[in-house]
Amino acid sequence: RNIKILITPIAFWGNGYPERDEKTKGFSSIYPKQKALVNDTAILAQENNLKQIFKHVNPYTKLTYGTDTHVIAIEINNETHNSCPKEKVTEYVNRMAAAVRSTGWTKPVFYNISESSTYADAVAKANVDGHSFQWYPTGLVANRTLQGNYLPNVDVYKIPFGDTIPAYRNRARMVYEFDAGDVLQPIMYPAMARSFRTAGFQWATQFAYDPLATAYANTEYQTHYVNLAYTPSKAISLLIASKVFHKVPRLKSYGAYPADTTFDVFRVSYKNALSEMNDDEEFYYSNTTTSTPKNITKLKHIAGVGNSPVVSYNGTGAYFLDKLNDATWRLEVMPDALFINDPFGKASPKREVARIVWQEQLMQVMLPGLGNEFNIKAVNNGNSYATTASGNSFKITPGKYLLYRTTNANDFSLFPASIKEFVAPASSSNEPLVIHNPFAEVSNGKSFPISAKIIGVDSADKISIELRTSSNKWRTLSMQRKAGHDYSADVPAEMVSPGTLNYRIVIQKPDKSFVVFPGNHKGDPYAWDAYINESYEVHVALDNAPIQLFNPKIDRNTLMLYNTDWRNNNVQYLTSNRPGQLVLKATVGKPTANSIIGFHTFIADKISGRKTEVTAADKIIIRARTDSAPTQLRLAFITADAAAFAANITLTNSFQDIEIPITNFKHDSSLLLPRPYPGFLPLWFKTSAAGSFKLSELDKMEITFGNNFSPASLNKPVSIEIEYVELVKSK
Repeated sequence: RNIKILITPIAFWGNGYPERDEKTKGFSSIYPKQKALVNDTAILAQENNLKQIFKHVNPYTKLTYGTDTHVIAIEINNETHNSCPKEKVTEYVNRMAAAVRSTGWTKPVFYNISESSTYADAVAKANVDGHSFQWYPTGLVANRTLQGNYLPNVDVYKIPFGDTIPAYRNRARMVYEFDAGDVLQPIMYPAMARSFRTAGFQWATQFAYDPLATAYANTEYQTHYVNLAYTPSKAISLLIASKVFHKVPRLKSYGAYPADTTFDVFRVSYKNALSEMNDDEEFYYSNTTTSTPKNITKLKHIAGVGNSPVVSYNGTGAYFLDKLNDATWRLEVMPDALFINDPFGKASPKREVARIVWQEQLMQVMLPGLGNEFNIKAVNNGNSYATTASGNSFKITPGKYLLYRTTNANDFSLFPASIKEFVAPASSSNEPLVIHNPFAEVSNGKSFPISAKIIGVDSADKISIELRTSSNKWRTLSMQRKAGHDYSADVPAEMVSPGTLNYRIVIQKPDKSFVVFPGNHKGDPYAWDAYINESYEVHVALDNAPIQLFNPKIDRNTLMLYNTDWRNNNVQYLTSNRPGQLVLKATVGKPTANSIIGFHTFIADKISGRKTEVTAADKIIIRARTDSAPTQLRLAFITADAAAFAANITLTNSFQDIEIPITNFKHDSSLLLPRPYPGFLPLWFKTSAAGSFKLSELDKMEITFGNNFSPASLNKPVSIEIEYVELVKSK
């Protein structure tokens, strides 16, 4: 398959993940990672091991790694943690490199320079050809999907010693592993590839593609998740990232966010969840796009998810179109994939996070070489489907096909054997399933939609919503299919009154059997002995009631914390004098001049059901106090365009409802959270184009304190306590 390989022969970890390690007899059980770099017996063993590995002849290829053209380089040691005098580090690296080269190895030799960046000068003195880095711009293992715009986290890969170590400047640069951990949006990879190239990298390896057999549960490593079948949009974005890496030049800057969201023939969009490549011959998109192909007459390759001006598709899987000649295209269609649980939550083989569905879907292909009526013929094994398009449209199921204008125009035997290859997982289940997230809160007297993805149903099934208000009003609504697996119904305004609105989604089959959600309960919900009454619930706010943006009791498990000193600083949740309410208390135990502690929380979902009221709000209320001397707290709001607007507040020893006019918030910087890794990368970000502060665009909220302690506060514990933050309209 012409896959190129870079080998890291020395690494330190056990064999058990995600289960417990077994006791083995490798280096790792004798010498821990740090001791292996300084213990001479360990170093001798590593030299011997490297010589054996690179003299070894593969019994299948009859080649050593050195003579195999698909093996192009070596990174000596994975993630070295140096702790010895710097001259010893240089000596160790030279000994390892010499051991490899003694076998006749002539290809590049890399050594990590970012894991222990304070030793960068010592490593740069060694006799190696290049240096390896990694990038986890959104941290690792959040145990949930991160919500919000994280493109600022990948705006730049800044190497602090790039200009200060002369020996480093002319060395090759590679990224041995990278990923945007816990991010499901299909926009991060192309932006990372762009930043890698601006930093001068020549190789970058994504960590890590999920094996097909376990991708249904994402057990390989829960903080990473990409697989063509199960995460089609992310897979297409990874394809686009590869094109970025190969196409854009090294060391060229495309400006700062948001200017760099469009670069060369590429663009990324947080608001549209879209990565895109659009040049003369290739047109790729990770989500529905309105972009027109740059030159449709020269177009040779299309890959996408959703709709575009050349392909309309009701399914959720990826598809590929490759031009074979002027009258023939190869089409590959993957099955639908739907997320049914948070893929970045606790991993278990018993917990399905994405479901595969094979279902006939409508597709429309609008390419000039095919015309309006063309033939569709299956070519993968076991697939005998054949039909003719009418008005560019046809029905299709997963598989591999030829789209061709006339039979005589093709001798199918001339096409490569790979044209028949097709691999995709079978349908996970045919049982009905409703995937639905209710609004947290909606506006009084305003109609709103209830939308859901529903699988395991067909046109003969009756799908309805049973509504019940806390004012004892009842209504049954019919859910209509919009496209693919998307169903919705509009709740009439007269049913939306202050209080709560409870509802359940009922699926009735032609045989009179029922399935009711939430809960996936089977059985007649109207039977005399039906006792299950589980429901979704939406809060209907009073007119002009505050919009709560932060509540410690509700939001404590979704905060993204920043804490530079976990030994002396802490965050805890205490009870309030209000029943059922919690207070967030953050303490800096040993303040210094810049002891920052803070957090982000995603708030776009909190305003989504009250959009009509948000723009009328004119102030923020924060209820907070300090148990120290008067202390400043910084409150910032970050928009979907990553522009931060902040205001400083002085807290006293008593809880107060502190009112801050929206006009007090000024364009400012925001923390990049989770903290990007390696730690030498930027911590703060300030967008190059702020615009005005639009409340309707709110994405995240940030609270920090500790970066402006007075001299009198130093070395004495300082705490802040926050009970809530609300968005309010003046009466």
